[in-house]
Amino acid sequence: MGARRLPGSHRRSWEPPQALLAVPLALIVIVTVSDVLAPSEVHLGPFLAAAPAITASFAGPRTTACVGAIAVLAQAVAAGVRTSLTDLNHTFQLTTLVLISVFVTLFAHRRERHEKELMQLRSVAEAAQQVVIRPLPRRIGPLRIASLYLAAEAEAQIGGDLFAAARTAQGTRFIVGDVRGKGLEAIGDAALLLGAFRSAAHRQADLAALVTYLDGTVSSDLDDPEAAVSASGSPSEAFITTAVLDIPDGTPVLYLINCGHPPPLLLHRGEVISLEVSDPAPPLGLTEFAALPFAAQAFPFETGDTLLLYTDGVIEARDGSGVFYPLAQRLRAVLEGEPQGLLRHLREDLLAHTPGGHLGDDAAMVAIRRETRC
Repeated sequence: MGARRLPGSHRRSWEPPQALLAVPLALIVIVTVSDVLAPSEVHLGPFLAAAPAITASFAGPRTTACVGAIAVLAQAVAAGVRTSLTDLNHTFQLTTLVLISVFVTLFAHRRERHEKELMQLRSVAEAAQQVVIRPLPRRIGPLRIASLYLAAEAEAQIGGDLFAAARTAQGTRFIVGDVRGKGLEAIGDAALLLGAFRSAAHRQADLAALVTYLDGTVSSDLDDPEAAVSASGSPSEAFITTAVLDIPDGTPVLYLINCGHPPPLLLHRGEVISLEVSDPAPPLGLTEFAALPFAAQAFPFETGDTLLLYTDGVIEARDGSGVFYPLAQRLRAVLEGEPQGLLRHLREDLLAHTPGGHLGDDAAMVAIRRETRC
């Protein structure tokens, strides 16, 4: 299970559902017939202006203009049946309807152009993100792995969630993180960190030395006068929450350094254990405020155990009443510890928890299961 996006995130949002066109067309028919049958002192023609206005809320300028033209034609027919097209009242009604149809058509054109620009920008960001976040292999040494990436709503900006794995002579190292901020700037920061991790993970023998190197890379980028200014021109306040792990092949243990990131969850013999480190470090880029150097903490990670890494987009997903997604509680109900099945279940459950299956922020998860054979 590689990096995936929410279903329909690439759908062209300006394409109108054809069934919705029945609403303004039905309105035109009902108003026109009612206007013709109404007493002479009752005039229902002004209600026809609602037809192109409704169409502009979901359709493009061509469809809106067509509905407006149909409404004008219907008004003309009603005027001819009731009195005459040159009647002063119907002349004003027709003129007003034409003007309204033109205005809402222009509105539909501007909305469609704006939505296309947003979709193009998002497509660029998604392409960049897919290059940065490579799908993890399903197996590394004695570890079975599954990864999952869920995009937020199409209207939301791309986030800076990240994950990666690197093979070493003694085992496998993992990183999961979340860049503060959104958009291409966040993807750039994620690419910087992932590039540093992939180049140094197999060279740094000590996990603390690796995290120190990663922090130096992030901090040096923030110290750059040009990089320290965001795209909006204001000073950048970027930092990256990360959890970096070292999982040896031959020892039932894992080593963890947590830099302000949500703690990993360990599924051990039907119990869910939160791997809270005793001395958490600040996020990368803020370690100048730390009093102590980085130190790895060991946790048992036995054969048959499953480890879940995730970003805050998972635990901060809310339901209709504003309740956060209870990840640890839902994980206890999962009987399947196999990584692919675990993430498949959590994905469906997470989307069911949110209104309409829509996330407010990007979310990433990595499931790691230790097995006996390599």
